Amino acid sequence: MSATQILLLIAAYFIVLILISYFTGKEDSNEAFFKANKSAPWYLVAFGMIGASLSGVTFISVPGMIGGQQFAYMQGVFGFFVGYLFIISILLPLYYRLNVTSIYEYLEQRFGVVSYKTGAFFFLLSRVTGASFRLFLVALAMQYIVFERIGIPFWITVVISILLIWLYTNRGGIKTIIWTDTIQTLAMLTAVLVAIFLINERLDWTFMEALSSESFSKKSKIFFFDDPNTVTYFWKYFVGGIFIAIAMTGLDQDMMQKNLTCKNNRESQKNMFAMASLLVVVNLIFLSLGALLFIYAEKFGLDIPVVDGRIRTDLLFPEIAMNQNLGNALSITFIIGLIAAAYSSADSALTSLTTSFSVDFLNIHDRPKEDQKPLRKKVHIGVSLLLIIVVIIFNYLEGNVVSNLFKFATFTYGPLLGLFTFGILTKHQIKDKYAWIVALLSIIISFAITNLPESIIGKYQFHWEILPLNGLITFLGLILIRRKQD
Repeated sequence: MSATQILLLIAAYFIVLILISYFTGKEDSNEAFFKANKSAPWYLVAFGMIGASLSGVTFISVPGMIGGQQFAYMQGVFGFFVGYLFIISILLPLYYRLNVTSIYEYLEQRFGVVSYKTGAFFFLLSRVTGASFRLFLVALAMQYIVFERIGIPFWITVVISILLIWLYTNRGGIKTIIWTDTIQTLAMLTAVLVAIFLINERLDWTFMEALSSESFSKKSKIFFFDDPNTVTYFWKYFVGGIFIAIAMTGLDQDMMQKNLTCKNNRESQKNMFAMASLLVVVNLIFLSLGALLFIYAEKFGLDIPVVDGRIRTDLLFPEIAMNQNLGNALSITFIIGLIAAAYSSADSALTSLTTSFSVDFLNIHDRPKEDQKPLRKKVHIGVSLLLIIVVIIFNYLEGNVVSNLFKFATFTYGPLLGLFTFGILTKHQIKDKYAWIVALLSIIISFAITNLPESIIGKYQFHWEILPLNGLITFLGLILIRRKQD
C-alpha cells in the first residue's frame, strides 16, 4: 500500500471514531464522562473490554510467542479466567456497594487518606508508563510504515496520535469509550480472522485441515509441567495469570471504570463473565494465527525479521501482512487492527487517568458544581500533554531501557494487590501514614529479588509469579504497621 492510501485509511478510521464521539458526547457532564450515567449495556461493555484487555503489543506479540513458547500463553489465560471469577464474586459487589467513582476510594474508607493516595499514585504511575510504552511501540510502527516516507518526524506522529484521542474522548469520556472500544475490538478480530483465512488459502487448507495438520500440532502444545525453572512452567503461568487478572483488571481504574458504567452489580457481573469467556476464545484465535504465520514462513522460506542483530518473532505478523502480497484486504485490515489495538488501550487510559487524578487528587466532587467540568477538561488536556512528553522521551532512550521501564510498571501493581487483599481479608487497621513506605519498599525488594545473580537462584527464570510475591511483601509490611489495639 502507498503512504497516501494508508493515510486515507487512518483518516477514515478516526472520522468514524469522532462521529461516535459526537453522538455519545452530547451530554457533556462529569457523570457521563466518569460513569456513563450508569446506563451502558453490559454486553456492549463486555465486547469492548476485549479490545481494552489487548493492545498493540498483544496484537503483534502474542502470535509471535509461538516461536519460543508454542501455546503456553494459554496456561496464563486460564489463570485469567479464575482471577475474573474472584473479581465477579468479591470486588464488583464491593465497588457497587460503596458507589465509588474511583475504586481507590475504598482504601480511604478502609485505612485512611495516605493509603488512598498511595494506591491512586501507583495506578497513575503504572498506567502512564504502560500506556506510553504501548503507544510508543505502535507510533514507532506507524512511523516506519508510513510517516517516515513522507518526512514527518516522530514527535509530530505522537502529537497527532494523542490529539486525535483527545478529540474523541474530550466530551463523552467513558461513555464514548464504551462504543469506540466495541468498534476497535471488532476491527482487531476482523484483522486476525482475515489473516487466518488468507494464509490458509495460500497454504491450500481449510481452517479445520490446518488445525488437524501435523505442522500445527507441533506448534500448539499448551501444558508444560516438566521444568519449574522455565517461564513456560504451568504453575508459574496459571497462578501468575490469576493475580495478573485480579491486579491489572480488578484493581485497575482503567478496566473497572468500564464495569462501573453498568446499571447495577448484577449486570456488571454478567459483563465480566462474558468478557472472561470471550477472552479465552480470542487468545486461542491469536495463537492459532501465530502457528499459521510460522508454518507459512517455513513453507515459503521466509526469514524471521531481524532488528539490531536480534530475531524479532513479534514482527512476523506485520511482515507477512504488509510485504507478502496476500492482498489489500489483509494490508487494510492489519493497519486498522493495529491502530485499533493501540488506541483501544490508549483512549481508555487517557479517560481513566483523567478520572483518577480529578477524583483522587483534586477531590473534584468537593468543588463547587460550576467548577467541576472546567477542572475535568483541564486535567484531560494535562494528561494528554503528559502522555505526549513520556512517549517522546521513550524515543530517546535505548530499547532495553524502555523495556525495563515497562517491566518496572508491572511491579507497581503489587502494592495495590497487597493493600486491597489486606483490607478485604483482615479487620486490622494500620498506621496509615506509613503505607507509602511499605508500598515503596515492596517494589524495591521485589525488583531486587528478580535481579538476583545466577549464583544464588541458579537457572530459575522469574515470570508472572513476581506479582503475587510483590503483593505478599506488601501484605507482610502492612502487618508490621498494624495498630497495636488490633
